[in-house]
Parts: sequence; structure tokens; C-alpha cells
Amino acid sequence: MLTGDQSAWLATVLDAMPDAALTVDEELRVAVSNARARALYPRAQPGASLRLSVRSPDLLDAISRTLESGESTRAEWRELVPVERAFDAYVSPLDAAAAKHAVIVIKDVSEAWRLERMRVDFVANASHELRTPLASVLGFIETLQGPARNDTAAREKFLVIMRDQARRMARLVDDLLSLSRIEQKLHVLPVDRVDLVEVVRHVADTLAPLARELGVLVHVTAPASASVTGDRDELLRVAENLIENAIKYGCEGAGENPRVDVSVTLSGEDACFAVRDHGEGIAAEHLPRLTERFYRVDAPASRTCGGTGLGLAIVKNIVARHRGSLKIASTPGEGSEFSVTIPIINP
Repeated sequence: MLTGDQSAWLATVLDAMPDAALTVDEELRVAVSNARARALYPRAQPGASLRLSVRSPDLLDAISRTLESGESTRAEWRELVPVERAFDAYVSPLDAAAAKHAVIVIKDVSEAWRLERMRVDFVANASHELRTPLASVLGFIETLQGPARNDTAAREKFLVIMRDQARRMARLVDDLLSLSRIEQKLHVLPVDRVDLVEVVRHVADTLAPLARELGVLVHVTAPASASVTGDRDELLRVAENLIENAIKYGCEGAGENPRVDVSVTLSGEDACFAVRDHGEGIAAEHLPRLTERFYRVDAPASRTCGGTGLGLAIVKNIVARHRGSLKIASTPGEGSEFSVTIPIINP
């Protein structure tokens, strides 16, 4: 066992560490633990068996190897409950009072692990989104250079498809660049005075030809003005994404006269911009993931309409930069509502 002086000295050292840290003896009884270790494992009190606190066989095996060999070891593991978390542990031998002890430092790497997983998923999804139109364009080029070299009808048909696929790739690259620029400025508050009502009405007027083409009525309800501190181009992007999505995807199953209701309201210190459709709605399991990059409820329909799967991710980041909030509510069979709340400028 550790002497009283050794325990006091180790407690002082462990308390100064930024990560969870504790020491155990040969029987894996906790000798000393800092506050972060006790917060992570409430049962890891001095004298208690670590086996009763830790659910990771990898960590327990690493500690046993260190106690037996006297060499440092490392363990990595994930815990799935109550939430998914990832940990790294470094185990080093500690000889004290003629008995073997081990010092364990546990680092919570959940955020780094999530970011790495997002990066890998992002690269895979972006590659997949680009691969299909690129393969299509290359295939048609090879056909035009070979069997269809002198086929005028085929050439005209293939050129139209190639143009559409090239535009799809251009939209994807533009959205990726936009998302990157917004994320780089996420910590920088906008400083311009912007009339949110003017922005919303401008976008509704711009999308009016698309709405007429699809037979959708867009109805706007708003006060005379609603001034917010913001970036006008980014707020235009938010309004465009939400209204266009409602026109393109939100009116399936809305009956003979599909309608999209767009509103701006003032409430206390906030301006709320909402877009509601009356279509088929979105199932509850999809709602938490709608703002993920490349996530689509109906991927084929989205691609057919020219969607890149990045629109709501861009909206989420723009709203976050404006220190606002984005809420999504939907009931299958009754439609969906996307609402953005942004602080107003008091007169």
C-alpha cells in the first residue's frame, strides 16, 4: 500500500492533471483518484475495486499487463451508454512501498473521434456524389468519340445530359465551397443591418417562376420590416434554401392546389422566419439528421431536382453564425415547418 505521504503527494499531482487519473495496486484496488476520474467513474473511490467501475476489458487487460511486466501500455475503447464516447488510456508502472502500482491517465477523445468520423464520412460522401456525374460525362464522351461519332441525334441527346451532369457537379462544388467559407467565419458575428422582411420577399419573388411552373402558390405574411444584425447574402441563402425546398419537395400529396406559407413574425427580442408546406410531411426518424451533410429523405428525388444534400447543412451553419436557432417540425400527412429565429435590432 502507499504511505500517507505518498498518497497525499500523488493526490496533489493527479489533481493538477487535466485528464482523469488514478492509481491502482496489484489487486486493481484504487489507491488515489482525482476529481475528474471520480466524475467519470463515481465508484472509483480509494479502496474500491476498479473492476466494479470500469466496463472496458481492454483497459483492465492493459493495467494487468503493466502490473505484470512493469512496462507502459495503452488502451483504446468506446462506451455506448448513456451516450457514445471514445477514450484513450495510458498506463504506467509505479513502484512504491515495495508493492507494484499502476498510474492510469484516461483521456476523453470523443470530440476528436466524432470529428474524424465526420471527416471520413464527408470525404466518402463527396466522392460518391461526384463519381456518378463524372462517370456519366466520361462515358458519353467516349461514346461520342467512338460509336456515336457521326450520329447527330445521339450527339444532341448526349450533350444535353452531359451539360446537366456538369451543372450538377458545379452546384456540388459551389455548395462545398460555401459551406467551407461559412464554417471558417462561424465565430465571427455579422455586423450589417439587414431587413429580414425585404430578404424574404425578394427570394419569394425570385422563386415565383419556379412556383408557377410547379403549380405551387407561395403566400407571404410579414410586417413592414424586421431589422436584424446579419449578412444579407447569407440570409438570402437561408430563405432561398428553405422556400425552394418547400416548393420542390414539400408539395407532394398536397392536393390539387399545393401551397407554401412563408411568414416573418416579431416576438420579443427575436424575428422568426418560417416556411410551411402542406405535403406528405417527414417521418420522425429523419428529423434529427436533416441538417447533416448529404443526408436526404428521398435521395433519388433530391438528385432529380438538382439537390446536393448540403442545403440544410448550410442553413444550420448560417443560423449558428447569426446566433439564431433552427427548428424543424413535421407530421406525416400534414406537412412540415422550418423556422429560423434571429435576434432583432431594437429601434
